[in-house]
Amino acid sequence: MARTTAARTYGKASTKAKARRLFAEVPPSPPRKSDAAISVASDDDSVIKITEKLHGFEIQDEVYSSEDELSRDFNSIVVALPPQPAKSGSPKRELKKTPRATRSVATPKVKRTLSTPASKVEALETEIAEPVSPPHPGYRVLTWEEVCPPGDTIEKIAEASYAEVYRVRNERGTSIIKCIRLESPIKAQTKAQERSGLVDEEPHSEDDMRGELRISEWLADIPGFVIYKERYLVKGKAPKCLLETHQSFHRKMKRKDPDRLQFYPSPSRYLADTTFLVVELGDAGTALEDFELENSSQLWDIFFHVAIALARAEEMACFEHRDLHEGNLCIRKTKEPMTRDPKKAAPYFGYSGLDITILDYGLSRAEDLEVEESDPIALDLEKDLSIFTSTHAPQCKVYRQMRSLLLRGERGHLPPSAHKVPYAKGVGGEPLSWDVYVPYTNVLWLAYLYQYMVKGFKGEKKDVAEFKKVTKEMWKYLDPDAKAGTPAFGSSAEVVRFAFEAGWLDESHLMDIGGEEREDSIILSREETEELARRRSPRKLR
Repeated sequence: MARTTAARTYGKASTKAKARRLFAEVPPSPPRKSDAAISVASDDDSVIKITEKLHGFEIQDEVYSSEDELSRDFNSIVVALPPQPAKSGSPKRELKKTPRATRSVATPKVKRTLSTPASKVEALETEIAEPVSPPHPGYRVLTWEEVCPPGDTIEKIAEASYAEVYRVRNERGTSIIKCIRLESPIKAQTKAQERSGLVDEEPHSEDDMRGELRISEWLADIPGFVIYKERYLVKGKAPKCLLETHQSFHRKMKRKDPDRLQFYPSPSRYLADTTFLVVELGDAGTALEDFELENSSQLWDIFFHVAIALARAEEMACFEHRDLHEGNLCIRKTKEPMTRDPKKAAPYFGYSGLDITILDYGLSRAEDLEVEESDPIALDLEKDLSIFTSTHAPQCKVYRQMRSLLLRGERGHLPPSAHKVPYAKGVGGEPLSWDVYVPYTNVLWLAYLYQYMVKGFKGEKKDVAEFKKVTKEMWKYLDPDAKAGTPAFGSSAEVVRFAFEAGWLDESHLMDIGGEEREDSIILSREETEELARRRSPRKLR
């Protein structure tokens, strides 16, 4: 009997034909002075569209760029109103033809919403079934012994917003599972556990994950973002393997940061009714923080894979990640590396054989551009300012840079002491709201990743020196600590456009959509495992 999976209420299969899941066109910065336009002979509208979006500049034989031709002075970067969608029935790729209106950085405070109102859900072309009653209809209910039975492997790899993250491997493949503890009983802490300093002891509801789940759904067809498989409930006591990987992860984190407290309850405290919502995702590879960078082609590919993915997401969903540090970016090998001929004026991108996956949208901001007047999904970061006052890790500076921009409208960052008043008034005199769309935050995270990779490079010094030399001008406009008056990229799309003009990328890189399709869950219940074994066993002859 074939296994029946639960109806999916989050995420979507790649139902579009491959030719239709094309690059979401990069919106251009203000055009170059030349009036010449690119013309592309192609019968594919999608290929032509990119030249329309990158209109108004020439592909030069001699690469050049200058400050007066960059997008804008930083002081003119403003928070933008989301692009208004076309009228019903218009093609999706035409959503942003109307020029985007702008407003000053500070905007009226908007109440955070984590789900689309029912009236707007009805307007979706493909309705998304929302659970009503009971709370988790159709979800499979598994035990931890079924998630990681003897012979399978489970490894804790991260702690994300609301969730612990594990990698599970078995004969059916590899998956990433995000485990969110729901309101359910749990054993009291021992004195030793109290001394260890648990930080996140509170359970969560599925509503806490709803925003991240919907954002994942909107980004499902964009290469570089995580593949959704299934979600289900897991109940019961933890097996030894789960406790061991939990402890191993904590020891590893302690070595990196001796002052780090333990997050999330020990699996030794799980009871028979302790319940988790588990979201199963495709394997993303190795986190950048654990990946050894050995040659310059890896620097080129990782950086621009991320930039292109973010540019597509900006276009498709007015997306800001807002938390793209080395733990939320995974690297995996998808093909054999190639050698670039330095004597030829060929692009620098596409030689490492690596691909990336962007994880964890817990702090992210996005909206559904196919629904008129759709409310954005954005975590209200003003509710807990500890993310801006913390100094435990280098990425904390980027959080302060994001909030400082909303407060002052300037590049740079205010010290932790300046981030102690929630809903402080911004440059326009209105309380801060994280609902606003500021794609410059993606630029801040690209700058962070650039510096992280350059500083952590393990290969030959001449390789990283060459990378820095070639990208020197780009870094000038990427650097959040640049001198006042230095022009700046306003979005990831502008970074990609700069690289395209410079000849580091070509059209094939921008139009490459990958080949990722739907993946099924690799986690089976005991009954499903037994049924699969019976089907595999040879039939007895009569």
